[in-house]
Amino acid sequence: MKSRFILMPLVVRISIGLLIVFLCDFVYPAEPFTQPLWPAGAPLGEEATADDPELTVYVPEHPNGAAVVIFPGGGYWGLAMDHEGHQVAQWLNSFGVAGIIVSYRRGPGASHPVPLLDAQHSIRTVRHYAEEWKINPSRIGVLGFSAGGHLASSTGVHFDAGEIDSDDPIKRQSCRPDFMVLVYPVITMTQDYMHKGSRNNLIGEFPDPELAKKMSSESQVTAETPPTFLILSDADTAVPAENSVTFYLALRRAGVPAEMHIFEKGRHGFGLGQLDAILHDWMDLCQQWMQQRGII
Repeated sequence: MKSRFILMPLVVRISIGLLIVFLCDFVYPAEPFTQPLWPAGAPLGEEATADDPELTVYVPEHPNGAAVVIFPGGGYWGLAMDHEGHQVAQWLNSFGVAGIIVSYRRGPGASHPVPLLDAQHSIRTVRHYAEEWKINPSRIGVLGFSAGGHLASSTGVHFDAGEIDSDDPIKRQSCRPDFMVLVYPVITMTQDYMHKGSRNNLIGEFPDPELAKKMSSESQVTAETPPTFLILSDADTAVPAENSVTFYLALRRAGVPAEMHIFEKGRHGFGLGQLDAILHDWMDLCQQWMQQRGII
């Protein structure tokens, strides 16, 4: 009995210590670093809102080889860098996934194809630095919110294997993502339920019909489009649910593996949903999906 009373406080102290270490690992991730996306100068978009697009790289302390390129939303005008960028990278780091946030060009002087060029080059760049950043080049996905979701989905329907003869080793890399996570994404540029602000900033208020169709991701899905995980809210009035639903149906018709979760409540822009008892469940659902697909 005497030894039991001596050991119990020690066990409690050890348990509390482990809990503190766990919490500290989640709250205080590895310090990120930034680097220019186009070191030699970005093509086009001289008058873009973001003149110098860059990557903010979060490498986890215990990497599992997976990486996610993150595109925050903002209607192709601004960037929600905190709750749709840094917080997301920190969450990914908490289970061993590298998070790379893209500050892509947008706004005046950065209409199509400027954002897509930035997005594609960001994926190529991550593949180029895969060994240095402890990433498996065949497990690189994209995650986008709102207009960033449109940009992420665009990388999944507009991609190439790279320029094999290019003098730039980054341009020799494929820009196809291996999987996509789309959170309340803008998808269409032609239907009544499109997000007009994103459309106007990306391709203009009165775009050429063929360009509008080309940049409507639901009409560009093929069997080569990557497996996709979709999260949205039925209560979203800014980017109606039809955007995600039509994209899911297009994936289904093409035989592309897809999973979609629609929450009844939730305003547009909820990010990770940490402050909502129900919405925050999407993080666990996404992590489970990544496990089931062998991504992590």
